[in-house]
Amino acid sequence: MKTDIPSSLNDKNCHRVRVGRSSAGLGLFSTSIFKKGERIVEYVGKRLTNKEVDEIVENRYLLQINDRYTIDGSARTNIARYANHSCNPNAETKTVRGRTYIFARKNICLNEEITWNYGKNYFNDFIKDGGCRCAKCVRKKKEKENGAGGTVLEGV
Repeated sequence: MKTDIPSSLNDKNCHRVRVGRSSAGLGLFSTSIFKKGERIVEYVGKRLTNKEVDEIVENRYLLQINDRYTIDGSARTNIARYANHSCNPNAETKTVRGRTYIFARKNICLNEEITWNYGKNYFNDFIKDGGCRCAKCVRKKKEKENGAGGTVLEGV
C-alpha cells in the first residue's frame, strides 16, 4: 500500500492540529482535545526499501515501518513530521495495515505540543550531540544550572 497518497485522516484532523514554535524549532500542537488511544495524524511520504534508505546521505524524516520499508516523510505536506521528539512523550507511532499513524498515549489538552519518542538510534544519530530540547530535558538542564551555580551557606 502506498503511503504517499493523501491521507483522509490528515484531511479530517487538519483543523485539530497546527504547526507552531516549540523548544525544538517547529512543532505540532493540538487545537482540540485528543483522547488516549485516538489517532491524531498519519505519517505520510514515499515508501522506500531499506536499500534505497542506505543510499540517502542524511534525512531526519525517515520513519522505519518494518524490516523492509521506511517512509520518507520529508515533504512539508506531511504534517506529522512536525511532531517532535520527547523523552516523556504524549503520543506514539503505530503501523496499522501498512499505514503509520501517531496515536495519543494519554489525553492531550488544547494547545499541547504533540510529541513522541523517536527511539535510541535517532537520538544517538541526530539529538545526542546537540542535546535534547524536549520540555523534560530543558527543565532538567535549567534545574541543574540553577542548582550548580548557587552556594549553600549553613548557619548564616
